Amino acid sequence: MLSWALTFLVVAIIAAVLGFGVIAGTAASIAQVLFFVFLVLFVVSLFVGRRGSSVT
Repeated sequence: MLSWALTFLVVAIIAAVLGFGVIAGTAASIAQVLFFVFLVLFVVSLFVGRRGSSVT
């Protein structure tokens, strides 16, 4: 998931350099959403992992 966010970030940077404003904005928005989804899933997996290992 993080690789998709980085891919869209690179696409946004390239599109911005080439002057495609709408494409750059869209790609940057997608990258931002994917990054936050990745971040939430990461935090949830940390809590679930801790809780699961202490219950034995």
